[in-house]
Amino acid sequence: MTQSVLVQVGQCGNQVGCRFWDLVLREHANVNKKGIYDEALGNFFRNVDTRSTNGDDTNLHKGKIRSLKARAVLIDMEEGVVNELLQGPLRDVFDSKQLITDVSGSGNNWAVGNRQYGCQYRDRILDVIRKTAEHCDCLQCFFLIHSMGGGTGSGLGTFLLSLLEDEFPEVYRFVTSVYPSADDDVITSPYNSVLAMKELTEHADCVLPIENQSLIDIVNKINQMANSGKSASAIKLQSTLISGQSKVKRQEKPFDAMNNIVANLLLNLTSSARFEGSLNMDLNEITMNLVPYPRLHYLVSSLTPLYTLADVNIPTRRLKPSLQFIPWNQEGWKTSLCSVPPVGHTHSLLALANNTCVKATFTDLKDRFVKLYKKKAHIHHYLHVDGMEQSCFTEAKNSLSSLIEEYNQLDATKGLPVTNMPRLSIAT
Repeated sequence: MTQSVLVQVGQCGNQVGCRFWDLVLREHANVNKKGIYDEALGNFFRNVDTRSTNGDDTNLHKGKIRSLKARAVLIDMEEGVVNELLQGPLRDVFDSKQLITDVSGSGNNWAVGNRQYGCQYRDRILDVIRKTAEHCDCLQCFFLIHSMGGGTGSGLGTFLLSLLEDEFPEVYRFVTSVYPSADDDVITSPYNSVLAMKELTEHADCVLPIENQSLIDIVNKINQMANSGKSASAIKLQSTLISGQSKVKRQEKPFDAMNNIVANLLLNLTSSARFEGSLNMDLNEITMNLVPYPRLHYLVSSLTPLYTLADVNIPTRRLKPSLQFIPWNQEGWKTSLCSVPPVGHTHSLLALANNTCVKATFTDLKDRFVKLYKKKAHIHHYLHVDGMEQSCFTEAKNSLSSLIEEYNQLDATKGLPVTNMPRLSIAT
């Protein structure tokens, strides 16, 4: 059995991570009725004996659950979110040795997060990650969660990505990136996002881009249905993915519903690696089948159901008998069947697709970047950081333009064989 480590960076990354650990604990509690530490739990948790007298927790590889510790690293240059997490119901799942925080923040500045805090905290971050990796028997994947619009998530998050590539080149790097909406309240978010995009394109194995506006639209649609008052539209209790499904009534925060959707995406993505099923899938098979060209590793995700109607018996949905595959990756598909559905549902489906529709998001992001950069607005905030030069902006824009052009070339080859494209080289 392999293990995975969740690395949550910045405010958004840690808020999504908080929802993920809450959901994954609830899922395992629903399945693991006997309280025995098994291989499924071992994927994301250590079982430790905290009664050890030598000061270090002793790992227990089997037997009854003593104390579960998340295989996670929590990083934020503002300590508020992490401190709040440590004061909540998940406080016993984390150890202070897994946390790296500061108090000043990155000021919504990619350069501060990447160049300044990256250099300042490099050794400490590396030490924490190495110790976390040492607790794994077979570390397969780092899941990095961050946002693109702020300073810490985009800057320090992408610095960490290149660090992981250097130190753990054989371990997969899956990145869940939350992209800002067009009316984002961080005025420098186009700069931060485009600067981060260059690093994602160069150093990630697989990126799951999440549009903030899409999350808002989904939550609003579900809330509208739940409050419509029509009996036929009543949402079944504990079935909606945006609900915390907690037995104790608590005050939900504004972004909890949106973060829960992202957390459920990760939960479904890893379910086949944690539980038995008639068709299991390893995480490396995702990149093997869905990433034919090394730079084009941005996957579109779809998840259903988001909720179940209380008084409607939904029939089993069947896929189409034939699917139209993109010409540049005709054989790139993989099916996995897991025996354990999410809590509150009888079934679920997660689909990942590599196609050119992400080009629209990247083009819009580039347009917003150019609009700011033409006026050289707010550039001085970045250039005062050591190691940051104006050429960094030009290189980032050129990298994004090149990525968009690669998607344009693929769009232009519909129905034709694709030639002269660099494919992944497979070692045999």
